[in-house]
Amino acid sequence: MNREQKAQAVESLKERFQKTSVTLLAEYQGLTVSELTKLRQELRKNDAELKVLKNTLAGLAIKGTELEPLTKLFVGPTAVVTSEKDPVTPAKVLVKFAKEFEKAKIKGGFLSGKVMDAAQIETLSKLPSREEMLAKLLGSMNAPAQNLVNVMSAIPRKMATVLAAIRDKKSA
Repeated sequence: MNREQKAQAVESLKERFQKTSVTLLAEYQGLTVSELTKLRQELRKNDAELKVLKNTLAGLAIKGTELEPLTKLFVGPTAVVTSEKDPVTPAKVLVKFAKEFEKAKIKGGFLSGKVMDAAQIETLSKLPSREEMLAKLLGSMNAPAQNLVNVMSAIPRKMATVLAAIRDKKSA
């Protein structure tokens, strides 16, 4: 890789890091190519991306950005997981993968202006996803209207039941 290619790589990495909502770092040493491919595919399904980067290029890309505190984590073989959308889902996938394959270790990450350690990423992975949170919110907003409809329809329903019972009694 010549100097010009490195400069382009650093620039594209810088753009990628600026667009992401979450950045997670993991150590992948000892994993087979098929295991790493499995992780990549699972992340891709969830709108996230895994890249194996040279530490020096990654360090140059985050220099002068809010991600700069992550520089100390770029030691040894490092895979970077980024997502522009939901920050919870990539954390769930990565934590699940790290539990399944002991050689994969979560180093840390960055979310909302804060550096996270492995324990905080595991906590993040236990949160419900964005879609689940929206569904719960919609359910909470819909509940009062649903209850009102049930109460309002109960009176005519009871009246119909009483009339049907009277009709059945007279016909018998």
